[in-house]
Amino acid sequence: MNASKVLACVDRSRFADYVADYAAWAARRLDAPLEFLHVLDRQPGAGPGEDHSGAIGIDAQEGLLARLAAEDEARAREARERGRVFLNRLRERAIAAGVARVDVRLRRGDLQDTLAEQARDVRLLVLGRRGESAETTQRDIGRNVERVVRALRKPILAVTEDFKLPQRVMIAFDGGSVTRRGIEMVAGSPLFRGLPISLLTSGSGPRRQDADRQLDWARTTLAAVGFDVSVALTPGDAETVIAGAVKEQGIDLLVMGAFGHSPLRSLLFGSKTTALLRSSPIPMLLLR
Repeated sequence: MNASKVLACVDRSRFADYVADYAAWAARRLDAPLEFLHVLDRQPGAGPGEDHSGAIGIDAQEGLLARLAAEDEARAREARERGRVFLNRLRERAIAAGVARVDVRLRRGDLQDTLAEQARDVRLLVLGRRGESAETTQRDIGRNVERVVRALRKPILAVTEDFKLPQRVMIAFDGGSVTRRGIEMVAGSPLFRGLPISLLTSGSGPRRQDADRQLDWARTTLAAVGFDVSVALTPGDAETVIAGAVKEQGIDLLVMGAFGHSPLRSLLFGSKTTALLRSSPIPMLLLR
């Protein structure tokens, strides 16, 4: 089956509504079905703390294990029921936003493994830059975001707090194979059709002539299908240049290649993608 659906990955945090709103916007623009996915941990979690230490007889041990198993199953049933209620609320929210085809999926297991199983049918994955765990720990980005983006070869829309209807889009274009495919994807997709596109190349070095040529190719490719395109080649640190241009031009959504280096290199030298995920105040469409 060809990739067709918009998949919104949600957890039971306040960020789920923003994910739902951006996913509904994308599904409408793409005329694609929308599915909400909520993945529960394999283990439902321990109940209230009780001390089960000490030597006990065989009969008592069997009774304790049976009671603990029953308690685990009860917690699992409760988690599933809360998950169903949560997903149905998001489904109704998307329908109210005008999405015609909305489905929900509740799974138990590992998030990355579950997304890998679903990936073949996914046209666009939408997730929150922060979630339930980040809300508790006050992380800038959730613990699963980088792991998921590195694992999946699908466009991923990582959203921020509060929904704002995208009106101006910027593509951070470096002339590489990933962002060139991104230009072709944008040109061939209805997702941004009718919105002005700002092309930005940043960095330093003696490759100005090549960068001009690459930018001209990108501009021509988008203009050929009707996009209103502006271009800029701005020297400097990519993160700083992009952040300044986003603010100055009132950009609502940023498109860029993601994690072009290995996890080890990123650990040693840092990652531009992670830095922008942490600092950018607007949603980012990440390409792999």
